[in-house]
Amino acid sequence: MAIAKRGFVVGATALAVAAVTVTGAGLHLSQSKAFFEESPKEIIDEVWQLIDRTYVDATFNQVDWEAVRTEYLEPEYASREAAYDAIREMLELLDDPYTRFMDPQEFRNMQIDTSGELTGIGIQITQEEETDDIVVVAPIEDTPAFEAGLRSQDIIKTIDGESTEGMDLNDVVNRIRGPIGSEVSITVLRDGEAVEFTLTRARIEIHPVRYALKDTTIGPVGYIRLTQFSANASAEMREAIEALEADGVTGYILDLRSNPGGLLYSSIEIARMWLDEGGIVSTVNRQGVMDEEAANNRALTDKPLVVLVDGGSASASEILSGALQDNERAQLVGTQTFGKGLVQSVRSLPDGSGIAITVAKYLTPDGRDINQAGIEPDIILELSEADRERIADDRTIIGTLEDPQYATALELLTEIVQASQQTALTGAE
Repeated sequence: MAIAKRGFVVGATALAVAAVTVTGAGLHLSQSKAFFEESPKEIIDEVWQLIDRTYVDATFNQVDWEAVRTEYLEPEYASREAAYDAIREMLELLDDPYTRFMDPQEFRNMQIDTSGELTGIGIQITQEEETDDIVVVAPIEDTPAFEAGLRSQDIIKTIDGESTEGMDLNDVVNRIRGPIGSEVSITVLRDGEAVEFTLTRARIEIHPVRYALKDTTIGPVGYIRLTQFSANASAEMREAIEALEADGVTGYILDLRSNPGGLLYSSIEIARMWLDEGGIVSTVNRQGVMDEEAANNRALTDKPLVVLVDGGSASASEILSGALQDNERAQLVGTQTFGKGLVQSVRSLPDGSGIAITVAKYLTPDGRDINQAGIEPDIILELSEADRERIADDRTIIGTLEDPQYATALELLTEIVQASQQTALTGAE
């Protein structure tokens, strides 16, 4: 089943995972909060103006944006909630699932998600564009969803007995979230059969980086799995590389499979740990202004590197893998990535709500626009249905020789290391 690109939610909270920049998104609110509460129309105008100034498409999806302002500022709104509904309706005109309004609770959820700690059951979900099905992208490792056996591509059909038909992502989020220690029942459709889960909600502290020292025929190899680009991802990646370097590894396998993205700056910081020189990413806004990020001669290692990617590798994952591929720093193994090449700016609003606005698209160092197209691996290897089921049933297989994509990555890394060693010997002679 192909998953359409409507947006991701991490940990069953309202975070549309993307290459996100955070602008004015702190917890401190303006003194004008009371004014916005008394005059909810003002929040509509504030959102309209932010879109007018920064939205990536200067045609606003061929919509007369000035006329939209007149239309939505004319009525009186009895409450903030009525104004929020109007804002969401207004934003739908852009036909951009990544530009979205968040009420105060949703905005707090987003801030928690990117901080690396959240509450919930620990799943990444998306809404299939054509059918509106709520689809599991992946469970987050070591969470209630992961331990219960929820799988990628499970379709969530009911939550506590209530059908998800007609729900949007926020509706699903609000029903799945709840007090720590409370239970939620979820029924999913898997290969045409209904499977029911009862999960206990928990506080989930996300450690996005896991690493291990692998004993191989070419000596110790560092295996690093990065599950999302949260605020603590770069610090944990640095710790992993430094520890593995101290162990004298001969090369690395970096696993970005099912990594839906996260913070833009996190992907840039991590790219600089692998690249000593070369471009990382360019962002282009509607005026065509290009902002380029590059390596800064501070790589932590120059050892050979192979990167694992798949259809769940999105946005910031594509920035990192594209930069490593274009700079010939790494070879990629797996399947074509998700194809999310847009950058959102997340802004707080004076009443505690927030908005994510698509402000730019990003290009790889070679100028590739990967939105919708994705990144194609150097070696394409699809998992069989049997392999997918086997790995879903036993997640400890990931990153072992029983994981076909990992095994292929290790074979490739072995060839690269051996060729490098042979070259060194020839040069010495």
